[in-house]
Amino acid sequence: MYRRFPTTLLLLSLLFTGCLKRPHRAMNYHYHTNHTNSRIVNIAKRYLGKPYRYGATGPDSFDCSGFVYRVTQEAGIYNIPRTSIAQSQIRGAKLSIDELRAGDLLFFDTAQRGHINHSGIYIGNHRFIHASSGKAHSVTISNLDGWYKDKFRWGKRVERSY
Repeated sequence: MYRRFPTTLLLLSLLFTGCLKRPHRAMNYHYHTNHTNSRIVNIAKRYLGKPYRYGATGPDSFDCSGFVYRVTQEAGIYNIPRTSIAQSQIRGAKLSIDELRAGDLLFFDTAQRGHINHSGIYIGNHRFIHASSGKAHSVTISNLDGWYKDKFRWGKRVERSY
């Protein structure tokens, strides 16, 4: 009986150590990023249908960069500049279409003249929300696989400012 005691004790200690609470720092970071990104998307969708107006930053009308600026401000991200070209130059790695996550900022050269002139917010499934000066002439959702496919240049991931 006493010979089995150390083995039983060892097995029980291994079993119960798996139940102990451990810090998950990496998971907290991902949770924070996912929470911020979903907040950005939710805020952006509240403005669907608002009219496009050059130079406007909302809340009743927007241009593309004014829309991105307003949404990120409301999400607690205060380091985003006002214009598309300045927004495209914020710190962080340039993301390809395959690296995008909902809430990432997107940048386009719609005139195909070699510089950024349009911005929006990725919402997932190759779709993004933006203030369009085109046919919709409002805040709308567009597909990255359509007209914007060859105009997309890169995305940037943003985090909440504290």
